[in-house]
Amino acid sequence: MKRSVVLFRILMICTISQFITVSSGSAQQLNVYPLNWYVGMKDPKLQLMIHRDRIGEATISLRPYSGVKLTNRFKPVNLNYQFIDLEIAPGTKAGEIIFDVKEPAGGRSYVFTYELRLRSKENGRSRVQGVNASDLICLIMPDRFSNGDTTNDVISTYRDQVADRKNKYSRHGGDFKGITEHLDYLRSWGVTSIWMTPVIENDMPLEVEGDHSMSGYHGYWFTDHYAIDKRLGGMKGYQDLITAAHGKGMKIIQDAVYNHVGIEHWFVRDEPMKDWLNHWPKYQGANHREELFTDPYASAKEKEIMIGGWFTPHLPDLNLKNPYVSRFLIQHALWSTEFYGIDGWRVDTYKYCYEPFLNAANTALEREFPSITVFGEAWSNSTLASSYFTRNNLKAPFQHNLQGVCDFPITFAMQDAVNQDFGWTSGIAKLYMALSADILYQDPKRNCIFLDNHDMDRIFSVVGEDMSKYKIVMGLLLTLRGIPQLYYGTEVLMKNRKDPNDAMVRFDFPGGFPGDTISKFSAMGRSAQENDAFDHVRAIANWRKTASAIHQGKTMQFIPQDGVYVYFRYNDTQTVMCVVNTSEKDNSPDLSRFTERTTGFTKGRNVTNGRIITLDSQFVVPAKTMLILDLGK
Repeated sequence: MKRSVVLFRILMICTISQFITVSSGSAQQLNVYPLNWYVGMKDPKLQLMIHRDRIGEATISLRPYSGVKLTNRFKPVNLNYQFIDLEIAPGTKAGEIIFDVKEPAGGRSYVFTYELRLRSKENGRSRVQGVNASDLICLIMPDRFSNGDTTNDVISTYRDQVADRKNKYSRHGGDFKGITEHLDYLRSWGVTSIWMTPVIENDMPLEVEGDHSMSGYHGYWFTDHYAIDKRLGGMKGYQDLITAAHGKGMKIIQDAVYNHVGIEHWFVRDEPMKDWLNHWPKYQGANHREELFTDPYASAKEKEIMIGGWFTPHLPDLNLKNPYVSRFLIQHALWSTEFYGIDGWRVDTYKYCYEPFLNAANTALEREFPSITVFGEAWSNSTLASSYFTRNNLKAPFQHNLQGVCDFPITFAMQDAVNQDFGWTSGIAKLYMALSADILYQDPKRNCIFLDNHDMDRIFSVVGEDMSKYKIVMGLLLTLRGIPQLYYGTEVLMKNRKDPNDAMVRFDFPGGFPGDTISKFSAMGRSAQENDAFDHVRAIANWRKTASAIHQGKTMQFIPQDGVYVYFRYNDTQTVMCVVNTSEKDNSPDLSRFTERTTGFTKGRNVTNGRIITLDSQFVVPAKTMLILDLGK
């Protein structure tokens, strides 16, 4: 048999596809993950996963390359895989390393190359900047925001071949190009960062959830970690969006899912080893009770179900205790951060993951990218449970190292503040009580705060389409401690409840799609009420961009009285007084209660309309109103 040798190169914006050419003219695909790596990483260790039919039977050796050493080979029970451990010394130069592959007796020999690149010198400056309380995040579901390229609505090689805007469970065609075309719109009302629901390839067929069949338009059904969904624009489209956003001073947050993948993921269809997934004698769903982690009386078996139970039958649960699974996911997070230059990570289904893995992933990201931001979705009903999953002041059996969480307790407290009648533990007192529990967090300013998201009833519907309530909760969101996040369309009063399901809160942004007769991107396309909402959000959000007291300041709150709640955000150079009147009547609060923070100030500028309000006996807070006053002498 004639022996042929092909050198394989990893291209900048494409998935790695390496082919071994044999004399018959057929080809067998060899895939190597990560697609490439970088010199100058603080962790010198790199583990390559090599996937090809019967690759486990081959002997793989590394040709001499200064600074790179092959330290171990692991051949799992599935011989379609081989894992190669490398050690890359400090000072190693970028270049291509060459591997020799020798098949068993009578087989062929061939080589493949693997690229080591230089890291970007812009990390921490114009890319991988992290997000903080000076930012305003807009959560966007790309498929539902704007369709900038109709040619990628359907990809002929994917399992799901439908794009139908008339079907709320189908894909609609939104993409990266559509977002790129509206970056200036987002900037206009104060957005500095964009968090998109997952962009990784979801090559899944329609799946049944509840009583309907739906596509994976939301992005949470991964099938290939190292591919970006082509219906969104693929790897190049993602890179172009990030470059455009960074060019406008905006940041990008990527959505990670460590807990599970889609059932059509290539490493589920061909599992590397028997414990790659959390397998059960019969289907076992997660029990969803985060109390198990703080409950001193919890059942060990029920905690195991929480960690290892599946989300749905079509979302296999990854065994994060397996060191090879763990290494694959952590290296992917590191590679994605360096390759794309993303500024932060939002981690989905955080509370369902094996805890030591989570700490290891966070440590690895912060070690390589000190400016990176990571916050986790640990949907919790109490501040105790919420604080458990981040850096906290608890004496708990396990200590998490996550920077911050998606702060659900504050979300529900803000909603209750305007929807419940004021009482000792109800209404605006709920928010006062929730903030008083911040003692449990090491740094609550790193939490992401929000009013709704793609899994929740939209806030305008939650407040009963009451503009007074809407304006209050917007004011709260943009002045309380933490990193604020607004769901796309909230600024123009997009509404609905999850009745009968999530699809009802994931409608297309009007004007983002060909054929739309009305565009909410323009004031001309919005109603008077929608423009009122937009202007309200824009005024506060653009003011807060330079409000240092909101970014780094402390908080002081006062006990609510008669439905009126007063808190201050302050530092050495600025004091902001926030007064919330949730009652049905005007109120003249006794200003002498607040002299700890108001001494030396005689007036305040209302940030929503620019009017000057004096701090005297004539001070009145109208019913169902929030005043945000930038104090002055």
